[in-house]
Order: sequence, then C-alpha cells, then structure tokens
Amino acid sequence: MVQRTNTRRMHELRDAFFQDGLRLDGDPTTRDLASCWLCGDRIDYIAAPGTTPDSHNLDHYHPVSDFPELAEDPDNFRHAHASCNQHRGNRAPTAGGLGEPMPVWW
Repeated sequence: MVQRTNTRRMHELRDAFFQDGLRLDGDPTTRDLASCWLCGDRIDYIAAPGTTPDSHNLDHYHPVSDFPELAEDPDNFRHAHASCNQHRGNRAPTAGGLGEPMPVWW
C-alpha cells in the first residue's frame, strides 16, 4: 500500500482544484465540467470539501496506489462527490448510468 503524502504542495493543489471547480460550477456554460465525473450529478460546493456525501472531493483518475508518481499531477485530478470517490476506492471507474459491464466470459 502506498503511503499518501500530505505536503504543502498537495494542499495548495487541492485548494486550487476546489476553487477551479467552484468557479466552473458558478457559470451555467461550464457547470458540467465541475460535476462529479463518476455519477454526473452536481457537487455541493457550499459545503466544505469532504464534509458531506455530496461535497467536493479531489479524485485521481489513475489511483495513487497504482500510480504514486501521478499523485500531484493536476491532469490526473477529477472533481467528485466525497461518497462517489469513497465508493470507487482504487478500482477503475464504472460507466456511470450505463448499467453493469458485461462479464468477461460473455
């Protein structure tokens, strides 16, 4: 298991990413870019990040456990609900709204 770093740089990146999502959510033409990338629903940017299931959480497209070198790479960041990110864990994301994937044997 990879130990996550809690550096000043990561705090700054996380705060900047949240502010970017808040800005995008405030504009109806870019609101979709600030929605949860896992379920597609709007994120509650009023609540402090990570404090409620619908609040903002920085998710990594490539899990830090598999790609620790991408932990502080903004291109790897995605806006997500705290609950969606927690539910996903370090597994690959599912295709939201499309149902269950076909079994391997199919």
